[in-house]
Amino acid sequence: MREIACDVAVIGAGTAGIAAHAAARKAGAHAVLIEAGPGGTTCARVGCMPSKLLIAAATAAHGARAAGLFGLDVPEVRVNGRAVLDRLRRERDRFVASVRDGLDDLPDDERLSGRARFEDGQTLRVGDGARVRFRAAVVATGSSPSVPKPLQGLGERVLTTDTLFEIADLPRSLAILGGGPVGIEIAQAMARLGVETCLFDVGDSLAGLTHPDLVAAGNAIFASEIGLHLGCAVEASEIDGDGVRLTWKAKDGTRREQRFARVLAAAGRPPNVADLGLDAADLRLGEKGLPHFDPRTLLCEGGPVLIAGDANAERPILHEAARQGRIAGENAAELAAGRSLAAPEPWVSLAMVFTQPQVAVVGAPFDPDAASRRVTGAVSFCDQGRARIEGEDRGGARIWADRGGRLLGGEFLGPAVEHLSHLLALAVQEGLSAAALRDRPYYHPTLEEGLETALGDIVRQLRA
Repeated sequence: MREIACDVAVIGAGTAGIAAHAAARKAGAHAVLIEAGPGGTTCARVGCMPSKLLIAAATAAHGARAAGLFGLDVPEVRVNGRAVLDRLRRERDRFVASVRDGLDDLPDDERLSGRARFEDGQTLRVGDGARVRFRAAVVATGSSPSVPKPLQGLGERVLTTDTLFEIADLPRSLAILGGGPVGIEIAQAMARLGVETCLFDVGDSLAGLTHPDLVAAGNAIFASEIGLHLGCAVEASEIDGDGVRLTWKAKDGTRREQRFARVLAAAGRPPNVADLGLDAADLRLGEKGLPHFDPRTLLCEGGPVLIAGDANAERPILHEAARQGRIAGENAAELAAGRSLAAPEPWVSLAMVFTQPQVAVVGAPFDPDAASRRVTGAVSFCDQGRARIEGEDRGGARIWADRGGRLLGGEFLGPAVEHLSHLLALAVQEGLSAAALRDRPYYHPTLEEGLETALGDIVRQLRA
């Protein structure tokens, strides 16, 4: 068996793992990157990039159908599902290849292929052919989609984000379980591409929205394009010819059923930690098998092991995974050298959903019990100038600040909020007040004027 000794062993070659390996090397450590496959980050391979390619095709189709608003006559829009998915895969493969370019240049003594498992607190077994002894290790094994129990046993009729983008053609109909960011993005895109689509969720809101005004607006907007079943649970499924028949309990207590060509499980991606042998590393584990760890240093309790990215389930978003990877890699190198660890302040929380209208959630969450301690500013995009010009006049935003005026966070449902939310995230991170952010240039006519309107609402309330 091949024996390898290193300063830092990084398990996983996704966003966090690649960043951790690079950071450890930069810090002067001998680092080994262990990859079990398949190659490429979750984002490039099965996540944000292929889903945005599907959304782009759907947006083009929807825009053509809606061209009459602007006095344009588009007589017919025909969707070629095979062509849509062929382009998606071509572009997806380009993104994956670009991620892997740097990995192929690593020397042989810094890269291993195989599934890693801890033998003890300083040793990993990689497949059947290698043993790696380390001074510090980084767990960056990512996550995998889960299939709810009612859908198990349906074989290839059940899709996940790992298999959805491999289908040859668009299905005639699709049921989606899960109304989070992935579920609602795929649901709207499929519906706009001509797929009869229904979405099921046990909760009462979509896309991570929590403010009651925006929840109600979002539910109404998305229900106009897809069959929306909120507050209900799918209880059973069975194979029905070449499709699937689902049975669910509706919010009013009645039981219903419907046949679909395919089902997409989009109810979450649990961390890939079950088969790592973390108990053998003497780490303190929680009920779900995740190690207890310091969210700033990323060091696990019980051993010289750090955990980063989707594997720790803290903030499973690409920019957070990349940052955590860098922190974990640097701290692993410091740990291996016997030096103190860095504990940087966390970034402000920033999450987005690329539906139309878009959704963004920034900073401190909505708290219905915090009315006495907060001031909330509001804006509607239904009558906002630029939104009406573009024919995207739906939704709104709610932004909150403390009683001293310091911005805390907010939620957006509207056009181009991927940009507006960045401005708010920067202001929250820098500790700006609503008055300070409002006292900046806002060009006319832009959607950014909507942000200025909400900030002005906060300022007026504070002055009153």
